[in-house]
Formats: sequence, C-alpha cells, structure tokens
Amino acid sequence: MKRIAWDQFFMAQSHLISSRSTCTRLMVGATIVRDKRIIAGGYNGSIAGGDHCAEHGCLVVEGHCIRTIHAEMNAILQCAKFGASTDKAEMYVTHFPCVACCKSIIQAGIKTVCYAEDYKNHPYAIELFEQAGVELKKIPFDSHIFRGEEINKAEILNEIKQAAIDEKIPEEYAEKLYLNMTNRLS
Repeated sequence: MKRIAWDQFFMAQSHLISSRSTCTRLMVGATIVRDKRIIAGGYNGSIAGGDHCAEHGCLVVEGHCIRTIHAEMNAILQCAKFGASTDKAEMYVTHFPCVACCKSIIQAGIKTVCYAEDYKNHPYAIELFEQAGVELKKIPFDSHIFRGEEINKAEILNEIKQAAIDEKIPEEYAEKLYLNMTNRLS
C-alpha cells in the first residue's frame, strides 16, 4: 500500500480545515506543522462568537472584508493561545498569503510556507519572505487522495496518445489534451 506523501497529507488537512470557513468570498485553510506534527489549524472567519459573513454578509472596506480573520492568522493565534511555539515551523495553506499574513508568518518564526494555489501573490510579500529566508513551496493539492485513488499520469498520457494514433490526431494535440486533463484532475 502506498502511503500519502507528507506534503499532500498536510495540504489535505488545510483543505479540510478550509471547509469550516464562514467567508463567502474565499474559503482558506492553514495548518502549522513542526517536526511532522500538526500543532495548529485555522480557517478564515469572524472572531469567536462574532457575526459570520455567511450569515450577515461581508463587511468590505477598501476591497477587504474586515470581519474576517485570515486562516494563517487564526492558526498563529491558536498557537499563541495554547502556548505552542511556531519557531522553525512550516505552514501549509490553501492559498498564497496576503502581505499582512506574510508579516505575521515571518514574525512567528515560521520558516517554510507551502501553498496550493496562487491568489493575488503580492510582490512585496514575496520580497519579504525572501528577505526573511522563508522558503516558499507551491504544492498543488491532489484532491484524489480523499478518494484513495492514485492517478498514474503516464498511463493517462499513453492512453491519450494511443487514442490519438487510432483516431489519426496529431501528437501535439494529444499532449494538449493531456495537459488539460491533468490540470482538471489536480
């Protein structure tokens, strides 16, 4: 039996946590990991006991919902609340962090940020991460792991290429089909 890779395991956790989000604009989840152990998780939503965007609408000021605490910040605050050190930890987040979360991540001592999707990747956030020596890793999330499926992309490509030969379709077109298919599967 093939086991799920650590990066996909922690990214899956972040995607699962994002399902608790109360934000109607974007569901984000974050997981903080140290020594291959989950120490905190957070999703974007309102303060504990506060009005939720899903129930009362977003409170948007200058293009930002000020009702929402970002997932990254919620995870860091959970560590602060319960006394868990974030020094030299890793963060797995469903979307690239904003500038404010970037600064909090750096100040918390987190050394690696793994994100699944680009989202308004601000050049200043990237610059700050570089200056602080925080490693950025884009790790697209493979949602098939939830279903216990293993996708063999090489087999898919071979099947497409064989179908292309059978149907006399140019190989370049078959490769485009393959790329489109694998993008949809990821």
